[in-house]
Amino acid sequence: MLEKLFKLKENKTDVRTEIAAGVTTFMTMAYILAVNPSILSAAGMDGTAVLIATCLASFIGTLCMAFMANLPFALSAAMGLNAYFAYTVCGAMGYPWQVALLAVFIEGIIFLLLSLTNVREAIFNAIPLSLKKAVSVGIGLFIAFIGLQNAGLATDNAATLVGLVNFRENFSTSGICALLAVIGLFITASLHIRKVKGSMLIGIFATWVLGMICQLCGIYVPDETHYSLFPSFHMTNFAAIGETFGQCFNVDLHAVGIFNFIVVIFSFLFVDLFDTLGTLIGVSSKAGMLDKDGKLPAIKPALLADAIATTAGAALGTSTTTTFVESAAGVGAGGRTGLTSMTTAVLFLVSILLAPIFIAIPAFATAPALIMVGFLMFTSITEIKFDADHYCDAISAYLCILAMPLFYSVSEGISIGVISYVVLNLAAGKAKRINIVMYVLAVLFILKYVFL
Repeated sequence: MLEKLFKLKENKTDVRTEIAAGVTTFMTMAYILAVNPSILSAAGMDGTAVLIATCLASFIGTLCMAFMANLPFALSAAMGLNAYFAYTVCGAMGYPWQVALLAVFIEGIIFLLLSLTNVREAIFNAIPLSLKKAVSVGIGLFIAFIGLQNAGLATDNAATLVGLVNFRENFSTSGICALLAVIGLFITASLHIRKVKGSMLIGIFATWVLGMICQLCGIYVPDETHYSLFPSFHMTNFAAIGETFGQCFNVDLHAVGIFNFIVVIFSFLFVDLFDTLGTLIGVSSKAGMLDKDGKLPAIKPALLADAIATTAGAALGTSTTTTFVESAAGVGAGGRTGLTSMTTAVLFLVSILLAPIFIAIPAFATAPALIMVGFLMFTSITEIKFDADHYCDAISAYLCILAMPLFYSVSEGISIGVISYVVLNLAAGKAKRINIVMYVLAVLFILKYVFL
């Protein structure tokens, strides 16, 4: 039956290899179950509800990838987009999280329609490669900065806006938490360097355990704002999903600025577009799945699975769900078919039972994972050409990267990157390089700044 479903022999693999690859992929992705509730809780969402929604959305999306595309790719809540959701849309822009979920839901519907045509690939091809890479790098820095904040390492500073924490001040609470985050970062980085599978998940739990040891020794002392690091073992409250399920439809659009709302939808759409296609092509290339023209034959059902996952995830109560680059770990372990992703999907579903443990993980323990994910995304900067012949591309990419962490917004980085690319190329007499889609995007972003 499995042979008929996944064509194992045709793909030169077997059941044992595929299942092992699926477990490997899950181990490298499982950190999202601790990180996503931590990030979305900052938007006022219930942590247990977010974790259950994340597990279910990951299960649905990854299962769709398995049976619709027969590819070894797994999906879950996208890093960067969850930060944009919580800290920009709900934080800086002040929208309720229900509105942000509605934006994600609409983005998913749009992707669903685009995935049934060739429009999604056409939009992707219209954006210059330099900006595609810049978006990844900028999000990486943004995520890393959030990690530094969650760790308590980056703090408010009246003179410089942001500064390094004073470890000696309040050492028994914020000081020791920041120090543990530093230790956790080196643990995670060392494991990653040694190519240990599940390095981020191991790093999260190792940092948490060190924190509990510090509490037992009296080095960490809980107070009104710093809670006990020991989890309370109890059954998962499955009813918690009611806190977020269907809440994206419980929105009064009359109280929402329509133009601002459209910008939010487009920002989710734009980032998810590049993240998904880039991941699919990158991981497929590593697995040798691309054809002679460098295209992925099953890309349309893969994109459709991604769109279904995002739509379902928003309805359940989590931010944009997308294909994870960590799928490369499973591919590296020999995964070649949907049986790998089916295995990962089942593990995500089972993880709901461990919700109380994941929810109890403190922010300083997940911070090292955020910083490491930022590093992995930052590595795309080597693919941007910075020589004098490519200054138009390089400068616009640089401005895009710079804006995301400093303006604390993914969408601002994208806006500035697109506008600067068009303006610089026009100024340099290279108008022929600019695709009509880029002109449209630049005009829309400029109108946003004029009228908002």
